[in-house]
Amino acid sequence: MTPARVLAIGFIYCCAAVAWFTLGASVVERTGEKDAQLATEVAQLWGGRHNQVAPDTWYEQPRAVTEKVQETTADGKTVLRDVTRMVSDKVPLPLAASRVEVALDLDQRKKGLLWYDTYGVTFSGEYRVHNDSLVARDAKVHFAFPSTEAIYDGFQLSVDGKDAPPVTDLSQGLVMDATIPPGGVAVVKVAYRSRGLGEWTYAFTPSGVAQVRDFHLGLRTNFGGIDFPAGTLSPTKRTPEGSGYRLSWDFESLVTGQRVGMDPPNRLNPGPLAARITFFAPVSLLFFFTVMVILGVLRGHSLHPMNYFFLSAAFFAFHLLIAYLVDHVSLHVAFALASAVSVFLVVSYLRVVAGMRSALLEAGLAQLVYLVLFSYAFFFEGYTGLAVTLGSVATLFVLMQATARVDWGVVLAKRIAG
Repeated sequence: MTPARVLAIGFIYCCAAVAWFTLGASVVERTGEKDAQLATEVAQLWGGRHNQVAPDTWYEQPRAVTEKVQETTADGKTVLRDVTRMVSDKVPLPLAASRVEVALDLDQRKKGLLWYDTYGVTFSGEYRVHNDSLVARDAKVHFAFPSTEAIYDGFQLSVDGKDAPPVTDLSQGLVMDATIPPGGVAVVKVAYRSRGLGEWTYAFTPSGVAQVRDFHLGLRTNFGGIDFPAGTLSPTKRTPEGSGYRLSWDFESLVTGQRVGMDPPNRLNPGPLAARITFFAPVSLLFFFTVMVILGVLRGHSLHPMNYFFLSAAFFAFHLLIAYLVDHVSLHVAFALASAVSVFLVVSYLRVVAGMRSALLEAGLAQLVYLVLFSYAFFFEGYTGLAVTLGSVATLFVLMQATARVDWGVVLAKRIAG
């Protein structure tokens, strides 16, 4: 292996790296361009993000307000006159108790290069509104729908047994009247079945800090990979149930600005995963070239730079196939097909160039480790770096042991002289 050949192989490697970065950028662009559009389409077809807010209750308290109003008299003089008008203040009525039950059934949908966390949600809640004054109150009860991009099957809303009027605008919700006697309570019941996308959250108040009394929320999931969005409360109880969990949030008296929420588990997204594997490809090729060059030195017969050009093209075929197969088949099938094609290209080519033994035991095995296994490590989030590190250390150990007795000065001198 002469210095000129090493430089030629280095040039081929750099060209291959540029090709991979270009391919990876195209995958990222395809994924990013489609994400907003596809997310909108999924929300329209299935349902939008759900943020269910507890019913908001209040009564209106009239009061007189006197203001100074500037007026001009008939003779042109400017005078200030006191004008009194009536205004109404919204005085909130607290929820004395909340009993909420929720079931989330994950049913993920794939659009383009991305998986979306879609789910069915069954919601039921019973609330007690307390009038702690000594006079009866004509209260207003407002219920806000969790999403304007959703359907609500079996929707029921009642206050003290009186059903709500028909819904005319999801964005405005429903407002109902209730007369609550002194020291009495009004019972608000709501139930529906719907479908949502992404995180599911429950807010105690539309905004700001809420004081919650005698609160219970039970949440059942059909999935085990539970997680909680940032800014939400952890459950007070967690119990495995079937394929999922039964979670409970129970509070006697709580003051908080946080919410209750659930973030469904994410599936491996083909687009981002294909992009990460593609951007990592130059590292895989570097390991492969290093092993092949050193093995060539050890056996005294090195491959020509043109051979390395075709080998890098076979590597590139792996990532090119994955990038475009994931649009049509599952990610694992695309990976298996791309691996089989790339390994076949390398082994069948080197069988003619260097013989079957070298093709299978050297190039085939090296490609299996540095291309296939290194790339497959990206399927396991959190372990990719560890897997690549262990593979790198193992490679270093093997190469150090194999070349420990090589006199590199003599080897390189012979190559230069030759």
